[in-house]
Amino acid sequence: MKIELREIPVRDLVKWYKDNAEDWVRGYDWKLDIRPPYQREFIYNDVQRQAVIDTITKNFPLNVMYWAVREDGTYEVIDGQQRTISICQYINGDFAYMMKYFHNLQPDEQEEILNYKLMIYFCSGKDSEKLERFKTINIAWEKLTDQELRNAVYAGSRVSDAKRYFSKTGCPAYWMAKDYLNGSPIRQDYLETAIDWISKWNIDVYMANHQHDPNASALWRYFQDVITWIESVFTHKRKFMKWVDWWVLYNKYKDQIYDSKKIEEETAKLIMDDSVTKKSWIYPYILTRDEKYLSIRTFTDSEKHATYEKQQWICAKCGKHFQIEEMEADHITPRSQWGQTVLENCQMLCRDCNRRKSDK
Repeated sequence: MKIELREIPVRDLVKWYKDNAEDWVRGYDWKLDIRPPYQREFIYNDVQRQAVIDTITKNFPLNVMYWAVREDGTYEVIDGQQRTISICQYINGDFAYMMKYFHNLQPDEQEEILNYKLMIYFCSGKDSEKLERFKTINIAWEKLTDQELRNAVYAGSRVSDAKRYFSKTGCPAYWMAKDYLNGSPIRQDYLETAIDWISKWNIDVYMANHQHDPNASALWRYFQDVITWIESVFTHKRKFMKWVDWWVLYNKYKDQIYDSKKIEEETAKLIMDDSVTKKSWIYPYILTRDEKYLSIRTFTDSEKHATYEKQQWICAKCGKHFQIEEMEADHITPRSQWGQTVLENCQMLCRDCNRRKSDK
């Protein structure tokens, strides 16, 4: 890859700047693609945008940026999108710095900003070299997430289309699934989750195999199917639903018919049960009936000792004397009948009696 360092004044960078939030961002007399398909969304907050303008107004050096030279003579940003958009937004009047918009500045102040020289590395080479450069250079201020790096490595029409559904502020995936997913669309958390689901935890393999798909319609359909199924089975939204691997349950149980009213009643009871320590695991438990998911609180040693003394060291079933080490704590009212893990519901049984009870 050939690299050439040039100085580009801000006035040239912002010439014909235009931000079409849905698809593209252009600048530099329309010759610069500021957000090529592999780039992240704009994520800088007000403090970070202010810091960029503060650096320029004080004539401090701004970290060097990288542009790739295309075969047709146009360019695309490899590194520096966040700083570039911050500069363009300020000149465009989208935000104020030190309580003044750009158009409020005196002409000489405006000229100083417009004449500020940006240090740009122009990189010429193959697409694979360009993407490798994007992956390995030190991205200023904001570290790339794993999914942002994957978007760069597996750039193509499928990634571009997927970002339309999963990666924009207020994107369709956000409004549909914000009660079931953690993270932020613009940091690619929603896209990562969707691919994680459809790939069964093999994100890189899936993205490599589907890099050149014309669109992401299959991914979007699968995602919608999972969310629609969740809403039909579990009708009440709760915050700890965000920690469930929904695709696992969907793939296995999507063809089953459930009484959502009864499921909601059981869910509410389990949530109120202090013995259930992992509320997010209530959902897989309801479908699988595997109690390991409930992470049920067990009787403490002090509760066991208190019950053992109360029973005067004998098994509550057979009435024989045992050392405490030879006995096990048991629910008087079984868990299956909503018996609580509390001292009042504890009894000490010898191992044989407890096994016989469990076998019934």
